Amino acid sequence: MSTEPVLRLTGITKRFGPLLANEAISLELHSGEVLALLGENGAGKSTLVSILFGHYTADEGQIEIFGQPLAPGNPRLALAAGIGMVHQHFTLADNLSVLDNVMLGSEPLWQLFSRRGAARTKLLDVAERFGLPVAPDAKVGSLSVGERQRVEILKALYRGARILILDEPTAVLTPQESEDLFKTLGQMVAEGLSIIFISHKLGEVLRVSHRVAVLRGGKLVAQAPAAGTSQAQLAQWMVGHAVTTTLRRPAQSPGEAVCALNNVSTAGTSRGRLEGVSLQLKAGEIVAIAGVSGNGQLALAELLCGTRAASQGEVTFLGRPLKASPAWLVTQGVARIPEDRHGVGVVGDLSVWENAVSERLRSPAFSKALWVKRHAAQDHAGRILREFDVRGGGPHTPARSLSGGNMQKLILGRALVAPSTETSASSPPKLIIAHQPTWGLDIGAVAYVQQQLIAARDAGAAVLVISDDLDEVLALGDRVAVMHAGKLTDALLAEAWTREAIGLAMAGASA
Repeated sequence: MSTEPVLRLTGITKRFGPLLANEAISLELHSGEVLALLGENGAGKSTLVSILFGHYTADEGQIEIFGQPLAPGNPRLALAAGIGMVHQHFTLADNLSVLDNVMLGSEPLWQLFSRRGAARTKLLDVAERFGLPVAPDAKVGSLSVGERQRVEILKALYRGARILILDEPTAVLTPQESEDLFKTLGQMVAEGLSIIFISHKLGEVLRVSHRVAVLRGGKLVAQAPAAGTSQAQLAQWMVGHAVTTTLRRPAQSPGEAVCALNNVSTAGTSRGRLEGVSLQLKAGEIVAIAGVSGNGQLALAELLCGTRAASQGEVTFLGRPLKASPAWLVTQGVARIPEDRHGVGVVGDLSVWENAVSERLRSPAFSKALWVKRHAAQDHAGRILREFDVRGGGPHTPARSLSGGNMQKLILGRALVAPSTETSASSPPKLIIAHQPTWGLDIGAVAYVQQQLIAARDAGAAVLVISDDLDEVLALGDRVAVMHAGKLTDALLAEAWTREAIGLAMAGASA
């Protein structure tokens, strides 16, 4: 690793109105180094990376690449200087070949003929140099998630990237694909590339990084070698206090089946439907579904929340056929935590209190003869804000102004806190559908949400957790099943699975 920095950020400051997103941040990156950039949601990571890549212009400070100043606010110049970025959500055209995707935007418009032969040779040379085997003529839509990520990395390297920014690179990979990625990173470092690694998986951070930098509240609060640093220390730097991680506690005595699926199929595309799924969800138990996103998990969640109907098979709830009616399911004690908190979980322009009661607005606790009991609704919202520590505004604050973590706490509180009528308290939920419950949350919020789901299980609820985070699946699941291409494995006790076996099932080897 060279002692001379290939990238130097000096005094980077960025404001958005009264919000100070980055405050006087100075960082260096060296040749052949992997620097992990960590921080909670809203800590300033995305802003800093956007400034580096030219999407934002810093209000103060400067950036030097290989000893030369980088002109601000110009992504094309950042690319030309050797900065490449691989986003968590890929930007590939499924209907084009690997070669077409890599070449896209790399040739001038005035060029009369596309130099595909030279491009193919260059692509294969880059792929061989960095250990990234690829089929240039394969359609991207036919590739696995890991193969698509490989194409994204090749796109950056093809354009001459010498500094690579990886944003949550293992978020949607199987364990085996993650291992392949780590080998690739080692090859890149050996070739002299420098990498900025952004991830919330602290174990992976310590494994692949040489050094870590931690942001909190827009400030750089810690820098340290990865060697000798613990996950607990990283978490404390990120949130400002010690964080208790979730340790799996097996269910004590699961009860009867609350919900059962028997050979259920749904309509849809091959990866967006269910095919012959059977599953039992028991009271006092968490069943966790692992799998790469897009393999039918959304169809399963929508089916159990009443927004999608089965085309074949039988779904029962408390021994009766489950109706495709979200309103009816809410009255029966089904609570949902949807995957898309912004688009489905809340109505951003409505206030926090309106969102807090939105799914139970017809309850006698909140309405009478078409009139909303505003005082009762606002009191209920206040209770959720207190019990679930929802910060960022009071009951009258627009929901869209909440951070991702606080928005998820609001949704969680809405699902778990039953309203009270004038005469009695409503029952807690009997079935909870938690789809990606901690996606995109910082480590403190992750621990809080997971602990609340365990508490709901211990109170007698049947809980279904659908997650593509294998660590979360193993931390929460009493029984674990794996979904691939719409099919579901048997739900076995968590102890019966190995990470390798789950990874193979996620790739379809045993589905």
